[in-house]
Amino acid sequence: MDNDTSGFLLLEFSTIWEIRIMYVTLLLILYIMTVTGNLLIITLVASDHHLHTPMYFFLMNLAMQDIGPVSVIVPNTVFNSLMNIRTISHSGCFAQVLCFGFFLSSDVSLLTVMAYDRYIAICNPLQYEMIMNRKACTKMIVSVWTASLLNTTLQTVFTFITPFCSNIINQFFCEIPHLLKIICYDSYITEIGAVWFSVSLTLCCFVFIIGTYVKIFYAVLRMPSVQGRKKAFSTCLPHLIVFSIFIFIGSFAYLRSMSGSPSHLDFIITIMYSIIPPMMNPLIYSMRNKDIKVALSRLFGQKSSHFKNV
Repeated sequence: MDNDTSGFLLLEFSTIWEIRIMYVTLLLILYIMTVTGNLLIITLVASDHHLHTPMYFFLMNLAMQDIGPVSVIVPNTVFNSLMNIRTISHSGCFAQVLCFGFFLSSDVSLLTVMAYDRYIAICNPLQYEMIMNRKACTKMIVSVWTASLLNTTLQTVFTFITPFCSNIINQFFCEIPHLLKIICYDSYITEIGAVWFSVSLTLCCFVFIIGTYVKIFYAVLRMPSVQGRKKAFSTCLPHLIVFSIFIFIGSFAYLRSMSGSPSHLDFIITIMYSIIPPMMNPLIYSMRNKDIKVALSRLFGQKSSHFKNV
């Protein structure tokens, strides 16, 4: 097929209208929950000066990045399903792959930076404010965005410069693993070439985070105060949970052998790695976080008092 003019045919949830509505309703509920939770985190951190610290600055950026991947795939998928549209242009598919990959790559990089932040806070607390100053945090975020964009652009361009022998994608949105299945030459070689650089970066991030937490746990266990150990663990646990969910679900989704024909299991797995982690992150970080709970009560307390005065 001609890559310059031809589009792609995406996966249809079902030919039965009622089943399509069921899928669309599920996607919309998950999307609204994800966007609402992350917008709440962004609002709390931006409006409460008590949360203007490096840890919550990175958390706010994580929330912004978590809104990205679901916004790239869900609204378009819902519209296509309701309008019974299965086609996507070549340029539209390219843009979707680039944006979706960028946000996922940014999440991995940012979680690595957040691990470094916890390492400095626990293992080198006396120099924390000097090392993790505003300028340094801003540079880290810019580096995360830049590295993620370069990484994703390389993968996306490498994938789309190859000719495709089919235009049927067994997925309800464009993503690299499914595109690699329809190229014209040996898909195994292409998969290795396209994914190797990204896997290497992810592996480096994974090794860095594991090594960082080995040092963190060693430092925490040496603390004489039980209360101090509990506080240190409580600040690290949410990050570890988020990282574990992201890595294990993502690895399972991308490293498993994809079947030639779509199935309901494929849909569930796609939901698990593309929507569930961004939806869970606000809950995980706020569940046992006293600062978030206090900021939340302060925010809604101000709003309720404002309405009473009005």
